[in-house]
Amino acid sequence: MDMVMKLGTSSSVVIFTKSSCCISHSIETLIRSFGANPTIYELDTHPNGKQMEKALMELGCQPSVPAIFIGKELVGGANEIMSLNVRGKLKQLLIRANAIWV
Repeated sequence: MDMVMKLGTSSSVVIFTKSSCCISHSIETLIRSFGANPTIYELDTHPNGKQMEKALMELGCQPSVPAIFIGKELVGGANEIMSLNVRGKLKQLLIRANAIWV
């Protein structure tokens, strides 16, 4: 779990994903549409991917991907990101995290 937290807080936006996950790709595209450049960790290609996936599940990510950290905090998965976006709060969160500038 320490490795996931360290990687998750290493950048203003971090997405843990799998290369075959279309929802992860959609969330990445959404975040990039605001001008952010997230750090991506693909668990199915990462040497420690299985352990990282288990740690994400222990942190409460169900399913384990996508798991999104913004501003050094675990925001959650696709449902949380889409909810923030629908409520107009995702952009402000990205601004506060210094992931984008307006």
